[in-house]
Amino acid sequence: MAETLFTIPLWADIVAVAVGSVQGGLFAAGFRDRKLDLLGIAIIGTGTGLGGGLLRDLMLNVPPVAFQTNWYLLVAVLAALLGMLLNRLFTRVAIAIAILDALTIGLFAAIGTAKALDLGLPAIPAVFIGVLGGVGGGIVRDLLLNLPIAVMHVGSLYAVAAVGGCTVMVIAVGLGVELTVAAIVCVVLTTLVRILAMRFGWSLPEQRELSRLPRLPRWPRNVR
Repeated sequence: MAETLFTIPLWADIVAVAVGSVQGGLFAAGFRDRKLDLLGIAIIGTGTGLGGGLLRDLMLNVPPVAFQTNWYLLVAVLAALLGMLLNRLFTRVAIAIAILDALTIGLFAAIGTAKALDLGLPAIPAVFIGVLGGVGGGIVRDLLLNLPIAVMHVGSLYAVAAVGGCTVMVIAVGLGVELTVAAIVCVVLTTLVRILAMRFGWSLPEQRELSRLPRLPRWPRNVR
């Protein structure tokens, strides 16, 4: 079980929550037609910042780390309100949201993968947990805003970016690379793939039916 090699520092987790909550608050503030108040912005931003970690811990069957100290909720709420304020400062809000979203995915993907490895999960489940942690905040955000869940629809690579980063991280750790280095590579790779996918419009193919097989001749009704 637990090698201290895989321990994630509290400050790193808090930074990930803060970045996610800023992104959530910034995103929610763009929906002026819905007349969200300060509480609404705080809830959506907090859900974005904490959602991935909560889903990750539930899947790992461990107590949610966000409820083990006062810092997580406090930082999440303040960061969400900061994101709302930044909405008026950024002249190109969409770009800021996209960059913060990509960084959030990378941070939580690395943290989730590290926690899964710490609990002794094999490589593939560890990647799955990392991806879930990475995209979980976005799923919660979209649900709270009653939007189509981005990760389930055609668009720039979202979960795929996290899969790539988490996979590289697991392989690197298995080869003996220090966790900090492997986690940084995961964050950078995930963020870069996500940003490039948005910039150049990379996406997975849309679902489609298989080619129809030729119809077989019908059996005559009068034959018994």
